Order: sequence, then structure tokens, then C-alpha cells
Amino acid sequence: MAYCCVPGCRLFSRQNKENTSFHKFPQDKELQKTWIVKIRRDIGPNFQITKNTRVCSKHFFPECFSRTLTGIRKLKEVKQIYFSNDMPNTDHDYCVEPMTTEEQLVAAREEISRLSAENEALKSHQFGIQNFMSNPKLIQFYTGFPDFDTLRAVFLALQPTAQSMASWAQVQRISATNQHTLRVGFQAQHLSLFNQFFMFLCRIRLGLLEQDLALRFNISQSTVSRICVTWANYLYFMLGSLPIWPSRAAVDELMPEYFKALYPKTRVILDCTEVRVQTASSKVLNSETYSHYKGTTTLKSLVGISPDGSMTFVSSLYTGSISDKEITKSSVILNLLEEGDAVMADKGFLIKDLLDEIHATVVIPPFLCPIGTVQIHIERAIRRIKEYHIFDRVIPLSLAGSVNHLWTVCGILTNFQGPLC
Repeated sequence: MAYCCVPGCRLFSRQNKENTSFHKFPQDKELQKTWIVKIRRDIGPNFQITKNTRVCSKHFFPECFSRTLTGIRKLKEVKQIYFSNDMPNTDHDYCVEPMTTEEQLVAAREEISRLSAENEALKSHQFGIQNFMSNPKLIQFYTGFPDFDTLRAVFLALQPTAQSMASWAQVQRISATNQHTLRVGFQAQHLSLFNQFFMFLCRIRLGLLEQDLALRFNISQSTVSRICVTWANYLYFMLGSLPIWPSRAAVDELMPEYFKALYPKTRVILDCTEVRVQTASSKVLNSETYSHYKGTTTLKSLVGISPDGSMTFVSSLYTGSISDKEITKSSVILNLLEEGDAVMADKGFLIKDLLDEIHATVVIPPFLCPIGTVQIHIERAIRRIKEYHIFDRVIPLSLAGSVNHLWTVCGILTNFQGPLC
């Protein structure tokens, strides 16, 4: 902030009164002396010329100024400058009346008010959830949630525990002697908890790179990385604890009529899907992740939906070489099924012998019958997961530690998008 050094003048740059501008002393020593004489000051303990010493435009004649093409006021050649005579007749610095306490308080309040308005204006232009609350299409675009009310309801449900969650870096530093660290909570350079959640959703929904998010949210790239890993782990735990596997009674209650008529015992519709992963330098790992079906290295997951279309099962990601039968056996899906249940699957899903062991059956309906067309819903459910575009590109091996969490979280979040049909 610049202040005018002329005795008796109390203008400073933040006031911006009458379009006032503030001008440095000239470099020429003789001209400096001329200015000092004209403003009636003396070089001494109470006055020194520094790079911040200014004289406001109020003390120059109008003809001393010119305007640039952009409208900025500029002093003409310093040799042509003449001061006006509307200054107090004071000979010494001690004649200058200081600002009263009340005047200082008024000036401070004006400055606080100006800074507050400037801060609010900056917030309104900052990328964040506050910019999209009234736009359902953009909420869905950035987060996958159908509208702000649904997003807010989920966040409010998470908020009590999210406020005290520990960052991944904090968890790594935990030892038996400092368990209290977990109760500190995760801070992220003044980014609100809601905007942390929103940023994580942008990361997985749009597949935005960390450097892009750092620029959008005005934080460091390392902070973006910590937030994303922290929220991936936190949501994996919180959403993973939701009882998405429905009871037999719940399945029967919500089962469509055509299922009830033809396959009333159907408990789940199963299918496998794959996502591409970076080729490893290890030949052993490369052979395990190579999928002959996709012709590249992949990770594979078993996904299940109920007859009404809800996501009810998402397995971990396995290496791409695993068969559908083996992934069914390795996952916990067989432990969830009950005697008498029917599992609907594609004809290439060879799991009949596994289901026989638990006294369940497999249903492979003809494609052209109504149930066969409904089986396409499992493909639509899988497509919903892959509409989280973090899975569009080849998954780097650097994400190996959190890719399972990301996949599970994206799978469960699809249940907040509404029915498939």
C-alpha cells in the first residue's frame, strides 16, 4: 500500500479516491531536491527517500499528466513537473497532524471491508463445488451423481467420520507410541472437506491428471496426490461397509414381474470385465496379467447385479489371465449365495459345478427371450463403472496400491445414479 509523503495529505492507495495515482521520486538528485523543496520536507530522521516514497497526483497540475492507450495515468517528462500550491503552509514535520484513533479505525474498517469483498470475489472464481450447485448436468458431468442434493446427502453422511480421517501419509507414520495421530484429521491447504470430496470425484469421474487438478484447485500436486489416496482408502472402507448384498426377501420384493414368472429364484446376475494395465518389466508378472481375450495385459473383476439392476457385488481386481470360473471361486460370491438360489450368467460362464456344491443353480437364458435381453443390464452396469474415466487409459503400475480401492468405490458409487432402466 502506498502513502503520500506530502505533509498534511492523508491519502493512501487503497482508498482510490478521485482516481488518485501515486508517483515515485525522480532518480536525478537535483530533481529530487526540487521535489523536496516543493513539498516542504527536509531530509532527516523523520523523512528519507526510499523506493516506496510516493507523491499522490493531487499535488500536481493536470497538465503534468498524460494517459496511455490503456487509460493509465502517467507523469510527463520529470523536468516539466510543477506542483500545485494547495498544500498546508508547514515548515517542519512536527507540524503535520497525525491521524486520530477514530480516523485510523475507520480506515482499518474500510480496508477490512475491501479485502473481504476481494476475497469473496476470488472465491466465486475459484474452481470448486460452489460453482455447480445449481446445475445438475455439470454435477453429473464432474461427479457422476445425478444432482447436488444427492451428492450433498452422501457427503453429509460421510462428514462426521471424514472430519477425523487421517491422511495416507499419517497412517504410514503411525506407530504404537503415537496412535493419537489418527484423530488429528486431514488438512489440505485450506481446501474444504466438501471440495476435497469433490476433487476426488473429479479425479475418478473425468480421469483428470493430478497436475490439472492442482491448477484448478490452486493447491500443490503433492497435496492432490495425498487427497486422492486418502479419500480412496477412506471411501473404500466406508462404502465397502454398506450392505449392498440384499437379502433373499429384498430381492424377491424388488424383482421385476418377468423374472418372477420365469426365473423367480434368481439372486444375482454375474459377468466379468477387464481394464488395461501397464505392462510390467517382469516376464512372470507380464504373463499373469496377459489376457488372451483382450490381447493385452489387464486386470479382471467379477461384477454382480440384482434382478432389479442394483449393483450388489464388486470383486477385487485379479490378474487378467484368470478364468471366469477361477475368479468366481476365489471371490466371496459363493459364500453369499444360499441354498436354492439361482445365478444368471452368460453361457461361457462355466460355474455349474461350483454352484452344485452349495446347492444353487445357474441360469443361462436364451438371448431372444425377455430375460435374455435383461441380462444386457449387467453390461450396462459394467459400463457405468467404466464411465469413471480414470479407467479409460492404461492403469500405471504406480496405482497398483490403490487401484482395487478405486475400482470398488466406483462400482458402489454407481448405485447412487438411479435405476438402470
